[in-house]
Amino acid sequence: MADAIEVSGLRKSFKGGVDAVNGVDLRVREGEVFGFLGPNGAGKTTTVRMLCTLLGITDGSAYVAGHDVVREPAAVRRRIGVALQEIGLDPLQTGREILELQSGLYGMDDSQATRRANELLELVGLTEAADRRTKTYSGGMKRRLDLATALVHEPSVLFLDEPTTGLDPASRATVWEEVRRINDSGTTVFLTTQYMEEADQLCDRLAIIDSGKLVAEGTPGELKSAMGHDVLTVTVDGANLDKARKALAKLPGVQQVVEERGALALYVDNGAQSVPEVVRLLDKAKVSANAISVARPTLDDVFLKATGRRLEGDEATEEASA
Repeated sequence: MADAIEVSGLRKSFKGGVDAVNGVDLRVREGEVFGFLGPNGAGKTTTVRMLCTLLGITDGSAYVAGHDVVREPAAVRRRIGVALQEIGLDPLQTGREILELQSGLYGMDDSQATRRANELLELVGLTEAADRRTKTYSGGMKRRLDLATALVHEPSVLFLDEPTTGLDPASRATVWEEVRRINDSGTTVFLTTQYMEEADQLCDRLAIIDSGKLVAEGTPGELKSAMGHDVLTVTVDGANLDKARKALAKLPGVQQVVEERGALALYVDNGAQSVPEVVRLLDKAKVSANAISVARPTLDDVFLKATGRRLEGDEATEEASA
């Protein structure tokens, strides 16, 4: 299978010598949904903007849809669709008017523009709302229309930068359905997200970026299986956190102990069998556990192990220079 995106040694430096993206290598295959995860400031949006020719590259190379991003920016733009975090829709225009106008900008005559607008309205489930002004649309409807505008020229690669941030769960699920539908039509999707469930549900493969560097890559299943152990979470009073960490570091079979959200996450070979020993070690250290739970690894656990912190629930907007 050919590569829709090929990146080698990609780097972006800003004033002051800050490397927002530092030596990223990745390949996205044609027809897949590729997830790009990272905390605020990790370099997700900067990477997307470079791949979309919206930001210059400091070093390295990037090919999108077979074209060099630096040497052939116009060719890249003709082959890609882009839906960034900011939705830029005229509130006084109807959904149909916006899509017909966008079609005209790509050189379609009136009949072609009308036909394409109708196709896209049906694709994203907005046919019944087509002749309403977009100021009456819900957040989810606006996001789906934004996706449609990015698809007017039938791009081979679609970039979605945190497409469901700020949406309620029902609207988020609807957007997921549209992304699947778009991908089923043959479009490669490059998706940045802060939602682990979104990555797990939609992505064929994904990469985690932290401080400008890739720290993990693979299918959701591969990344979870590679952890090879259970996650045992122990909650204690904050004043006893350090004492508990030192005590539990002696637990037989423990791979790693990570503090997160006032609790301790222990990566162990067998969580259920480890619970009695956890209780014994805490008792010996004169620390009482408020709660102990055991679970199989999730993508959030993969992220925690790779970066030392959780990603889920962090909905702040990444700065433009990040």
